[in-house]
Formats: sequence, structure tokens, C-alpha cells
Amino acid sequence: MLPIGVANKAEASNCCIRSVLSNVTGKWRMIVILALEDEPKRFGDLKRCIGDVTQSVLTENLRGLQRDGYLTRTVDPGPPVAVSYELTPRGRSLLELLKPLVFWSHDQMDPVRQTRMEYDRANAK
Repeated sequence: MLPIGVANKAEASNCCIRSVLSNVTGKWRMIVILALEDEPKRFGDLKRCIGDVTQSVLTENLRGLQRDGYLTRTVDPGPPVAVSYELTPRGRSLLELLKPLVFWSHDQMDPVRQTRMEYDRANAK
């Protein structure tokens, strides 16, 4: 079994699995990585590409991904000032791991929907 168990908070903060995975598996971070697959994007383009993310949530997630080295933030002084985001080699390697999960998710959606409906029917109160 993978070493996922810890005895206390100190061990949890030093656990590489928890430290790395917790920062990349959030809903928005994975979507940001996927959205940057083809090319660098400016903030507004990235927000439009994703759609249902707020500006503050996107900003927070971009900063977290930049902090961990998955993307770079480039400021073009303009005029006008333009900020763009691009995957780093680490971000690209993560993208290659995420893509099979995305394809698997797509393939599983109908069976998951069916199972959910069956579960909901069986557990209706």
C-alpha cells in the first residue's frame, strides 16, 4: 500500500503525497492545467475558457499553481499591460497524467449517472 497514513499533523505536513496531491487535485487547479494545454492564456481568456469560476477563485488557484512551479506568470508592460499564464515542464508532465483521467471520466459518465439514479431510487426517503 502507498504510504498515505500519518500519525499526526507534523507527519501530514511532511507527507509528499498529501503535500503535492492536495495542491493539484482540487477542482479548479486541474481545470486550469487542462485549459492551458494548447497555449499560454491571458487571465480573461482563461476565465472565459473555464466559465464558471470567479475572478478571486481563479486568482487564488493560479497563484497556488505558480507557487508550486506548474505554471509561469508573465507580465507584458504594454501598453496595455497584459498578464499571461503558461505551463512549465512540470505543469506539462502533470497534464500528461491528467489527460488519461479526463478520458476515463468521460467514458464513465453514463455508467456513473445510471448508478447514481439507482442509488437515489433505492435510498429515497
